[in-house]
Amino acid sequence: MSIATKTGDKGETSLIGGERLKKNDVRLETYGTVDELNASIGVALCHVENSAIKDILNQIQHDLFTLGAEIASLTQKELTMNIPRVTIEHLQFLDEALKTTEESLPQQKAFILPHGTLGSAHLHFARTICRRAERRAVGCDMLPINPLIIKYLNRLSDLLFLFARAENQGKTAEEGVKY
Repeated sequence: MSIATKTGDKGETSLIGGERLKKNDVRLETYGTVDELNASIGVALCHVENSAIKDILNQIQHDLFTLGAEIASLTQKELTMNIPRVTIEHLQFLDEALKTTEESLPQQKAFILPHGTLGSAHLHFARTICRRAERRAVGCDMLPINPLIIKYLNRLSDLLFLFARAENQGKTAEEGVKY
């Protein structure tokens, strides 16, 4: 079977379960942005030097597939398939990484410009995509969305910010800019 099914040629696509939607539906915008986030994390992984950060980012990429599948299953129809869901364990994983990373960094005393090493710059870029995914997820309120999805994206963007700082640690002369 070819990847080019041509079923989307008229600007529609299917959610998990078969419901057809316009390609600009907020659910598609949301999981498309999550996919973009996942790809941007993949690019960051090519440049990040810290092996602990890389390990966590690899797990996050898997978690984002779960998150995207859950959003793609937000339909009007009752699904008979068992779709993976974002759980409290996903949040606990992020919370632990947030705590560990923040404890390893000096206290932030200024606004941080998104620059520095290549790895840090890509992590900052992924953070901005994550914030957009979060805004899109908030817009999926026409159907009951798992509130853990929004919490996950919110915490992930904070973690990506901390990872960007950690990646710059000891490699750039000045981390922030005072305003």
